Amino acid sequence: MNIALITAGGKGVRMNQEIPKQFLTVYDKPVIAYTMEAFQKHLGIDAIAVVCVEGWESILAAYARQYGITKLKHIIPGGASNQESIEHGLFELEKHYAPEDLVLIHDGNRAMVTQDIISDCIATACEHGSAIAVIPCQEVILETTDQTTSGVSYAREKLKRTQTPHGFPLGKICDAYRRAKEKGIVNSAAACGLLVALGETVHFCAGSEKNLKITTPDDLEIFKALLRLSDN
Repeated sequence: MNIALITAGGKGVRMNQEIPKQFLTVYDKPVIAYTMEAFQKHLGIDAIAVVCVEGWESILAAYARQYGITKLKHIIPGGASNQESIEHGLFELEKHYAPEDLVLIHDGNRAMVTQDIISDCIATACEHGSAIAVIPCQEVILETTDQTTSGVSYAREKLKRTQTPHGFPLGKICDAYRRAKEKGIVNSAAACGLLVALGETVHFCAGSEKNLKITTPDDLEIFKALLRLSDN
């Protein structure tokens, strides 16, 4: 059993909108619907769960009905942080699925995820026990302490930019979140960061520059452009 756990618990303050970014409408369809559709279409995904921002649960359910997301089986209340929202989702899934079942954790506002990216995440997680979608780091990375100057750079060939999905056996990742809670590891925005903080090794799977996270107004414009290109 392969379950997609989509995180849609954020309020999107950087978008400067009253509507959470994952519920913004783009070409007559909300962003979260595009994301759910990607996992709905994938033959390797058996169920979809969404961790939802408070007050939007009924709207999410209505969108699922409207866009034929028949694999949506769970709508789970979000938490105060992304780490807490993922934790809520994982611990709820643990009540319904086996420890060896695979869970793919994915950002609800990363709506351009492809079928190939999902497939590679599943295959890598099955083979290695973890799968983190990544892309090469093309830019020079500078470290700063004052936000205006730098004297430290990093070798970009040793760096990867992480995306989602992140794939794991359900039992393994639930255990990791429990250990993190016991150790007081907080504010880890992504599952991969939490595992690394616990001293675990994670394995990479394919990502894409097009698999962008829609966080700012500029990201939203790029998303619109990518949708127009995909329609041509």
